[in-house]
Amino acid sequence: MSERKHSFPPVVDPRTRLLVLGSLPGERSLAERRYYAHPQNQFWRLIAPAAGRDLAALPYAARLAALLEAQIGLWDVVASAHRAGSTDAAMRDIEGHDIAALAGTLPQLRAIAFNGATALRHGLKQLGTVAERYAVVALPSSSPLHTVGLAAKLPTWQALAHYLA
Repeated sequence: MSERKHSFPPVVDPRTRLLVLGSLPGERSLAERRYYAHPQNQFWRLIAPAAGRDLAALPYAARLAALLEAQIGLWDVVASAHRAGSTDAAMRDIEGHDIAALAGTLPQLRAIAFNGATALRHGLKQLGTVAERYAVVALPSSSPLHTVGLAAKLPTWQALAHYLA
C-alpha cells in the first residue's frame, strides 16, 4: 500500500472572510512543507488578484502573511490519505478535516471556495448543512494536471475578491 500523506495546519485568523480549501498537498509541497510549492501549480498567481498583491514574488512566509492580511484562509479537506504520487485520483482511505468546526471558529467567514472538483466533492460532504451558512465557490483547480490555461481559470478566481469587500 502507498504511504499515508498528511495535510498541513490551517492558515487562518479571526479576520478570515474567505477560506480556500484544496484536497491534499502534492509530493513537492509535502517535501517542502509549503502549500502549493510545485512551480507549475498556478495557485499563487490565481489568488493574487483577490489578495491584491503579487504573491508569487514573495517568500513563502510573506505569502501566508499577505493572505491573512487580505482576510483569506487556506486549508485542505483531506487530513490524511494513502496516495502514491500527487494525483487526487490516487487517494485511498481518506480521512477528512473537520471543516465545519474550523468554520465555526471564524466569526467573519463569508465564503468557502474549493480548489478543484475533488476538494469540492469531499468538502461539501464534510460540511453538510453547515455549507448553507456560507457562499460556496467551485474553483477550477490550480493544479498543473488541470490543463485549462491560467487565462481561462482567472475570472472565477478573480471573483473571490467580492467576498473580501
